[in-house]
Amino acid sequence: MNTPELSQLGKASAYIDQYDASLLFALPREPKRTEIGIKGHVPFLGADLWTAFELSWLNPRGKPQVAIAHITVPCESTHIVESKSFKLYLNSFNNSRFESADQVREHIRTDVSAAIWHGGKVQSTAGVRLLLPELFDCEPIREMEGLSIDRLDVECSVYQPAPELLSAALDEKPVTEILTSDLLKSNCLVTGQPDWGSVQITYSGPQIDQGGLLQYIVSFRNHNEFHEQCVERIYMDIMARCKPAKLSVVARYTRRGGLDINPWRSSHPQLPPPNVRNARQ
Repeated sequence: MNTPELSQLGKASAYIDQYDASLLFALPREPKRTEIGIKGHVPFLGADLWTAFELSWLNPRGKPQVAIAHITVPCESTHIVESKSFKLYLNSFNNSRFESADQVREHIRTDVSAAIWHGGKVQSTAGVRLLLPELFDCEPIREMEGLSIDRLDVECSVYQPAPELLSAALDEKPVTEILTSDLLKSNCLVTGQPDWGSVQITYSGPQIDQGGLLQYIVSFRNHNEFHEQCVERIYMDIMARCKPAKLSVVARYTRRGGLDINPWRSSHPQLPPPNVRNARQ
């Protein structure tokens, strides 16, 4: 079984500039999900929304082409792709010739789909959309909608995930709210490098104590875990402690190596949030 320690994270790496799908390094979701009480079928819907800002290849005449790639990885997949391996994989397109952008898109879709099911039957494919330069001006920058809980003057002293900080008014009339924070920070599971993010929590149910929620988000500050794992931990903790009837958690992390990863988990079917970057991304 692939483990994070076997990946290229934190290691000197040769940059291959000829297309090589084998560079993608898949990591199983199951071990970290087991830690937070998920066994078997996942109790949520969602996806990991990737943006690749550094994608280039050669056309048949050897002229470089560039694009931004939006990649959607379904949360029910058995594996994630380790981010440094994704960067190395995308770099392998740099000096490879392709007939068209559609051919590049199809290679990425096929390769990522195979990786996230780790050689097993592909039950749902990754979504891939390439944005070519003539559409770059259409890419907006927009902050998450909702009420910012960062306005609260709370004391913070816990910097490892502390679900006991979460509470809700279980005996009062339910509400529907969208709450946001820009104070999410965690660290890479392998290298310990900081990962900076913003989070949006949309729910219907007993009103969540906003001060406790902010302290809980801050409590991830020294926690070592991948983006996808942090969001699933947040989702499961809120579900367990606050008992919302509906819940959606979205986090947008700042890019590293030309890639950003934006996990989204929801208790109910809905359209995925738009993959629109915020100012820090």
